[in-house]
Amino acid sequence: MNTGTDHIIKSYDSELARLTGEIVRMGELAVTQLEAAIDVLERRDERAAQRVVGNDDAIDQMEQEIGHDVVRLLALRAPMAGDLRNVYAALRIASDIERIGDYAANVAKRSIPLSMVAPVAPVGGLRHLAELAAEEVREVLLAYRDRDAERAYQVWKDDAVLDEAYTGYFRQLLTYMMEDPRNITPCTHLLFMAKNIERVGDHATNIAENIWFQVTGEPLDKQRSKRDLTSNPEITKLGE
Repeated sequence: MNTGTDHIIKSYDSELARLTGEIVRMGELAVTQLEAAIDVLERRDERAAQRVVGNDDAIDQMEQEIGHDVVRLLALRAPMAGDLRNVYAALRIASDIERIGDYAANVAKRSIPLSMVAPVAPVGGLRHLAELAAEEVREVLLAYRDRDAERAYQVWKDDAVLDEAYTGYFRQLLTYMMEDPRNITPCTHLLFMAKNIERVGDHATNIAENIWFQVTGEPLDKQRSKRDLTSNPEITKLGE
């Protein structure tokens, strides 16, 4: 019995479990940031929005620490096959979560100028988009924690619901802008905020794809319905 090898394997497994836990915590922090950004938007709280923006540094720091943990894992045991996929997925997923945190901070930043002008009705629609995006991220974090490829695949498919909601909100904002030029500036901020939230969903699908590859060893190459139609010129032809 090779006790030295057993010790290395146990150490590697322990380090991998700790790394997975850190990534899940990082993801939860990013989701909390997104929810906080919507909260400060609705409360029109400039000071709280600035705190949300400042908190993004914690997510950036966590990504750096995860990078160091991955280097330690590589030094502990030169991984092969499935083990190497675990390390690869950790790096990729941490990067996607860092971008989710950036998008949450962007939403908080945009809320600051909005708090200085008269409220506009479409502000409330952002919460629905954020709830869909937050649910995607939380589900995909559970899939990562449990190495659940099927759960990840479901998140990957369900992103079409967020795309569809984003397209509908985009139409709504265009209507408000056309009805009253005074709405153009606040609605432009809302357009950028909505796009940031839609991008959160895209990064959740990136994570889902990495989980699928991590678990199965195969790329997720199935066809997914993409319902973000805002790049289609026809979307501006309202009322059709």
